[in-house]
Amino acid sequence: MPRIVRRVRGALRAEWRCLALVAWRQLRERGLLGVRLALAASLAMICLHELQQFPASDRVVRLVGEVRADQPLWVSLLRTPVSVLVPTRDQPVWGGLPRLVLSLGLAQLLLGPRRALLVGYGATLAGTLGARVMVAIGPDHFAGVPTAYAHDVDTGASAAVVGLFTCLSVRLRAPVLCLAFVVPTVVGSVLEPNLAGREHLVAVACVAACAVFQERRRPGEFRKPGLPAPSGPPEAPGPPGPLRSSRGPTRPTARG
Repeated sequence: MPRIVRRVRGALRAEWRCLALVAWRQLRERGLLGVRLALAASLAMICLHELQQFPASDRVVRLVGEVRADQPLWVSLLRTPVSVLVPTRDQPVWGGLPRLVLSLGLAQLLLGPRRALLVGYGATLAGTLGARVMVAIGPDHFAGVPTAYAHDVDTGASAAVVGLFTCLSVRLRAPVLCLAFVVPTVVGSVLEPNLAGREHLVAVACVAACAVFQERRRPGEFRKPGLPAPSGPPEAPGPPGPLRSSRGPTRPTARG
């Protein structure tokens, strides 16, 4: 078998053990409490989606969770935590729920709930602030966007989801996870250079930089073996060695 094939198989096997088996073991030990953040976020997103269907409650959702680049900064910062759970109006809510549950559930099981919240919120905040900067730069610069984008509503958990997958891919050295969830988002953001796509690129870049820095400081912090080492039969005791007294040599020694 070629060496590169063996390396690829070894990397895939290690990623499978580190991701699936460890996550499954943690889920069996903790039960639903191990993914309580993912379940709570999904339930909140479904409830907010239902509230968006009625004019009276939709005004409340807009008031507490609608973020735009033309708002004062303090208003956007106050609404950002809620905006993560407000579904994007032009996309079906049921399409994004599996990705949200998978990303947040894996992050909670493998990285811990606090770090999962920090990464998800940090990715969203980076995208939101990046959008304001790009609008301020304007379309005359390659990093800027048209000023009309300032009126676009910025809600949804897509930045948090891609940020969580990016952090998991870097800290756990999971190339398959990156190819499955991060690369398609990046490619789609490049092919459709709208404000949401630019925010995704900012979120991926910021989270990847922080994850690489943390991995250099604490390499292998979250990479755990998926299965315990096999325990073979106990080794037979070797032949007994010479008896030695705990008080020193048994034979008299010559003195000076």
